[in-house]
Amino acid sequence: MAQNHNYTEDSIKSLEPREHIRLRPGMYIGKLGDGSAPDDGIYVLVKEVVDNSIDEHMMGFGKSIDIVVTEDHVEIRDFGRGIPLGKVVDCVSKINTGAKYDSNAFQKSVGLNGVGTKAVNALSKYFKVTSTRDGQEKVAEFEQGKLIKDHKVQSSKGKNGTSVHFQPDGTIFKNFRFIPEYLENQIWNYAFLNSGLTINYNGKKYFSEKGLYDLLSRKIEVESMRYPIIHLKGNDVEIALTHTNQYGEEYYSFVNGQYTTQGGTHLSAFREGIVRTVREHFNKNFDAADIRASIAGAISVRVQEPVFESQTKTKLGSNNIGPEGPTVRSFVVDFLKKELDDFLHKNPETAQAMLKRIQQSERERKDIAGIKKLANDRAKKANLHNKKLRDCKTHLNDKKKDDELKFNSTLFITEGDSASGSITKSRNVDTQAVFSLRGKPLNCYSLTKKVVYENEEFNLLQHALNIEDGLDGLRYNRVVIATDADVDGMHIRLLMLTFFLQFFPDLVRGGHLYILETPLFRVRNKKKTIYCYSEEEKQKAIDQLGNKPEITRFKGLGEISPDEFGNFIGDNIRLDPIILNKDTHIKNLLSYYMGKNTPNRQQFIIDNLKVEKDIVEEAIAV
Repeated sequence: MAQNHNYTEDSIKSLEPREHIRLRPGMYIGKLGDGSAPDDGIYVLVKEVVDNSIDEHMMGFGKSIDIVVTEDHVEIRDFGRGIPLGKVVDCVSKINTGAKYDSNAFQKSVGLNGVGTKAVNALSKYFKVTSTRDGQEKVAEFEQGKLIKDHKVQSSKGKNGTSVHFQPDGTIFKNFRFIPEYLENQIWNYAFLNSGLTINYNGKKYFSEKGLYDLLSRKIEVESMRYPIIHLKGNDVEIALTHTNQYGEEYYSFVNGQYTTQGGTHLSAFREGIVRTVREHFNKNFDAADIRASIAGAISVRVQEPVFESQTKTKLGSNNIGPEGPTVRSFVVDFLKKELDDFLHKNPETAQAMLKRIQQSERERKDIAGIKKLANDRAKKANLHNKKLRDCKTHLNDKKKDDELKFNSTLFITEGDSASGSITKSRNVDTQAVFSLRGKPLNCYSLTKKVVYENEEFNLLQHALNIEDGLDGLRYNRVVIATDADVDGMHIRLLMLTFFLQFFPDLVRGGHLYILETPLFRVRNKKKTIYCYSEEEKQKAIDQLGNKPEITRFKGLGEISPDEFGNFIGDNIRLDPIILNKDTHIKNLLSYYMGKNTPNRQQFIIDNLKVEKDIVEEAIAV
């Protein structure tokens, strides 16, 4: 019998916009996170403020933006027109307030909903905005979105523009940290998409002359390119592309300067346009997968009043380029059919290099076709939802998909039954799955993708992730390697990193791969328990607890009880993202660490060797 929960008029509540933002931040900035992923909330806060400065630049006002990010503070200063002084407080605190509803003031801008900066304000411990305009200055200060000091307008000798200083609220963004590589990628993207704009970030200048050409040059190793980057520009569209020696597809897509990490209609049209153009140019009906295999590309479009699928603007919905313009799909496809085809006719050497790469992909696909069918049949018979994979509820019923749960879903790759058992018992069954490795994986360095289908462990893992044909069907947003912090665990970690970097580098570049940090020590007394992830944290815990606390050194994940594991993989999970920066050369990296022994690697091991027993003895001595 249903219980009476006293559903009355008093149960109905109306929240002010600031209260709603703080209660449901995910609606405004996506997931919160702790900064370990590039789409975590703290980076969205930075983006929302910078977007306004970019829009000023796009309208022809301001050639530089200054950004300073410290451990927990962000300062952003542009040199645009400055917010009209009488509306400074409203523009940063009253939702649905802004100038971007006026298409004459802002055309083809990113922010259209009058929400972004207000969300930053509401989710900040401290927020300060300064507008300088024609010799006058207006300052307003807030705490958690509440106005605490409304300064009077004063005279100023500063240049026109807007300055925003904020500190994310630690009660909402728990244990947050800014990872410099993620911020640097954000800033480079702004520079690539806005020629003539200089961004000064923490004392370093970011500037691009060739736009998306520079972007691909930074992202792709020159030695891996099969031909020079093709760079094409038109009204409201720019593309760059090349084929590489690596597996997988790699794309970067943008709308009005916004990095659409989840793609959308413009990226779909880009991929379709490449296939159609190549087929018609070479007059051969190539398989689409062979054409796109190993491709690296970037596309940027400018759209009036773009329709995004969420406030965070990570995916472009279906809409036209302008009020009376063509659809995004036809606009991009037609552009490629003309411009890319013309380029290939004018550059026959590039066309031949492209053709050879496509034919190579075709041969490789046919070469593994037979074993691929057998491997797929074997994977179906094994039934992924067995003890090899303890799936989460998000995926057990694929007919009822929950996009938010999928966005937060995680797969832990563990070693051994004890570790996988502990994680399985303590995980969040809605969003966290566990894949158990059997012994040490194969060192797949320099092997072809054929081994993925021949090796049962690799084959089942790629099916669990659903990445056989690319990342479009990726079932988990985060893939976490969870191994012991000992020599064997580190070896398994390296073997798994080799597998992903060798065959699925786009998974790593997409920011989906992580290492699980587990505590090395437990320091406790009768009143409190502290888990420590380093020698430094252990010493701080000893100093904090005093009176000779009990110290336990964890050797492996299997030694940690399920109850304790719940403290590490829940809200307080610590993850180290695997980040590939511009200096990371995958082929050289794998060759050095996973290839045949060389004197250089032997010397590296000797110089960096840490003997496990020495750590244990030190812990016992304490």
